Amino acid sequence: MKKGPDRIKCSIEKPANSLFGSKQPPAITIVGAGLAGSEAAWQAVKRGVKVRLFEMRPKKPTPAHRSGDFAELVCSNSFRSTALENAVGLLKEEMRRLGSLIISCADETKVPAGGALAVDRTLFARSVTEKLAGHPLVEIVRREVNDIPDDDMVILATGPLTADAMLEAVRRFTGNEYLYFYDAVAPIVTAESINMERVFRYSRYGKGNGAYLNCPFTRDEYDLFWEALVKADKAPKKEFEREMHFEGCMPVETLAARGRDTLRYGPLKPVGLTNPRTGKGSYAIVQLRQENNEGSLFNLVGFQTSLRWSEQQRVFRLIPGLENAEFVRYGVMHRNTYINSPVLLQPTYQSKSRPNLFFAGQITGVEGYVESASSGLVAGINAARAVQGKEPVIFPAGTAHGALVHYITTADPAHFQPMNINFGLFPPPGVKFRDRMERCRIISDSALKLIDSIADL
Repeated sequence: MKKGPDRIKCSIEKPANSLFGSKQPPAITIVGAGLAGSEAAWQAVKRGVKVRLFEMRPKKPTPAHRSGDFAELVCSNSFRSTALENAVGLLKEEMRRLGSLIISCADETKVPAGGALAVDRTLFARSVTEKLAGHPLVEIVRREVNDIPDDDMVILATGPLTADAMLEAVRRFTGNEYLYFYDAVAPIVTAESINMERVFRYSRYGKGNGAYLNCPFTRDEYDLFWEALVKADKAPKKEFEREMHFEGCMPVETLAARGRDTLRYGPLKPVGLTNPRTGKGSYAIVQLRQENNEGSLFNLVGFQTSLRWSEQQRVFRLIPGLENAEFVRYGVMHRNTYINSPVLLQPTYQSKSRPNLFFAGQITGVEGYVESASSGLVAGINAARAVQGKEPVIFPAGTAHGALVHYITTADPAHFQPMNINFGLFPPPGVKFRDRMERCRIISDSALKLIDSIADL
């Protein structure tokens, strides 16, 4: 067989240091049962290929996870926009048509969120876990894997919270220092502790059925909040770790420090949010999004933070309506790690130097829940096809999957940064359009036709 992107090379002899000892191993070893690893496993078993799925939780916890369930969401509970005029909405629809486990479970466990797909995160993770645990071709092993397996076909999907031993193994394999950035988790408050006399229920521009609670600031209230936020104490970090934030998941205090009005043009922007009680707009607004099916919990949208917990309570209770808020989860700071994919990966998510090794998830540099799952979908499909002796699939650049992997594998390696899916990654549509919305619709229509043409791969 040829090496490289034209053909995947599968090893014939079983390596001596296989994780499976003397037993006959499954066709694919997957390390990590997050969004990417879970999706990769599902895509493989859908094609009749047996997998062994390793997950270290709950035996070894991470700084952000709370349970041992697969695909646990640790930041927001939102999979973002459902609109096909939005690139992530298109990506989700492509995944639906490709039989995605993650999107199927998200659809099953969704909660009200206006124009977004948000889920009850407990029910969502439980659903993913049960579907994989109940599949006859999935074998689950609950233990940490400290090195990259030498088995015949491997998908490494250890996520942004990859344990130190595996990080060192990845560093040895790549021959380069790994890249990293920091991600911050938003707080969650109880619904009963929110002062409903101060907030109003409304979705931006009236979309949806009033899925968000809105906390409106006057100018004086905002100034008081901003001053407290920029002066608040942050949680300490290790001296040897350099702070690098992904722009799309910036801690709220870091944004605030850029200027008094930065938040008002970012996560606290008041546009499209008219207070039905007054018929007027507000100086700034904090939105609260429903966290679970029961509507008993709400998270602070855009309020990822690295403040000390005591400071979070003091400062965030300055938000109108949260004067007596009960915080059931405070924001926490955790390390996210990713490899230099333009140097290391082919557009199938397989390693250039070891074609029977695939990477998937945020460790590749994709950013976001949906993007992570989509990379697992592509890796799972191609690993299964390699086992079956079939040609790999390189998704067309005109699809959301193809546009994302094209960026991941062709960006400037010297300045490679994590990326969400967006229409700027797609090739020009090649036809005239009236405005941006029409351009997005044209791209989406074309992408879905391409996906439909390969949906039975």
